[in-house]
Amino acid sequence: MPPGNILIVDDHKRVRISLQMLLQDEFDTVNVLSNPKSLLSELQHNSYDIVLLDMNFSAGVNTGNEGLFWMNEILKYDPDLAVVLLTAYGDVELAVTAIKQGATDFVLKPWDNNKLISTLKSALSLRLSKKKIQKLETDKQDLTRELNQNKSEMIGRSSVMMNLRKLLQKVAITDANVLVLGEHGTGKELIAREIHQQSKRSNKPMVSVDMGAMSESLFESELFGHVKGAFTDAREDRQGRFELASGGTIFLDEIGNLSLAMQAKLLSVLQNREVIRVGDHQSRRIDIRLVCATNKNLQEMVAEGTFREDLLYRINTIQVDVPALRDRASDIVLLAEYFLMKYANKYDKRPLTYTDEVLVKLQNYPWPGNVRELQHAVEKAVILSEGDRIASEDFLLKQNEAQATNLPPQSFMEMEKQMILTAMERHDGNLTHMARELGVTRPTLYHKIKKYDL
Repeated sequence: MPPGNILIVDDHKRVRISLQMLLQDEFDTVNVLSNPKSLLSELQHNSYDIVLLDMNFSAGVNTGNEGLFWMNEILKYDPDLAVVLLTAYGDVELAVTAIKQGATDFVLKPWDNNKLISTLKSALSLRLSKKKIQKLETDKQDLTRELNQNKSEMIGRSSVMMNLRKLLQKVAITDANVLVLGEHGTGKELIAREIHQQSKRSNKPMVSVDMGAMSESLFESELFGHVKGAFTDAREDRQGRFELASGGTIFLDEIGNLSLAMQAKLLSVLQNREVIRVGDHQSRRIDIRLVCATNKNLQEMVAEGTFREDLLYRINTIQVDVPALRDRASDIVLLAEYFLMKYANKYDKRPLTYTDEVLVKLQNYPWPGNVRELQHAVEKAVILSEGDRIASEDFLLKQNEAQATNLPPQSFMEMEKQMILTAMERHDGNLTHMARELGVTRPTLYHKIKKYDL
């Protein structure tokens, strides 16, 4: 059953009863009014998607002007409300006038039941599409405002991202060592930068080190520095990464890739907070905030004997788990819009938008490469685009693409359920704020939450 709320406004009791009986099994709520004078009051107290409005109410008056008047009053109150006009005098001229003034469609009395239901469902589909587009536009405006207010790239309004932000706010103001865990492409370095930017050390350097790309022979020289003549290519004294980061933050990415020998040397530096350059005997004090990251399960590595337990305790004062993109699917469209703006500017493209098919495709795709894969996919799509709309064929998705693109488009119920879930996450379950965003009353929202078992 489509999640539509319909208000029937007709002065004939038989018509009202017939329509209510016909439509009550087709839509969520079907209410009736006999007098249009109470129409605006009804719209203020209850949320509707469609108004099925008779064109004539006064006895002996069949011009249709009353219907046009009340249609315009409805659209003044809510320009996106679907108004379907019902009349026994449906000449072409009147129909054209009504459509030009904002009517969604026009049905003649006596109506064909199947045609009437089809017309109303089409009107509902248009109404829900408008609401979805409005929400996307609102999200885009909010996103632009957020980006203008601060430089954070932590994009997302899902509950897991809101909780992650709260955790980072608490952690960042301390000097506690942080271990960031997450799959490839989830944005672990972004989290490290966020911690640094919110910390007391934000005006000092943040030095990033890819431990996974560092050979054992260069480990000490890179991290701790060397003096001139320490080895063949050491032509001058050189500071290591720890000294460069002193006063600020050092980020050790892919720390799970270190050998046991490298782990032992790192542990010594972290315990003593001092380094000795290769070829030197003098120790140098360092003042660093340590943030490490890995996609590996370090607890399992400890059990297997491939990662030192004492090092894990040292780096893991606070553990931050970064969610996979599939675990915050409600953020996919928001992220896609952010990357679209970013790369449209980078490649000097005209303002770009997505087709509805693209948004369905993006939401259905499993994103095994997480945010990084989405970012690269949008960048390629922007480069390949020729007009002002990003089409489905512009996206080159490698894994499970056939599965993603063959999924059926969202049904009305799925669309509304997702809208409620997104509002629930954004407003932390506050029904008043959710109802205001979704354009429904609290009782209607409560009914829908129970219906979808949310």
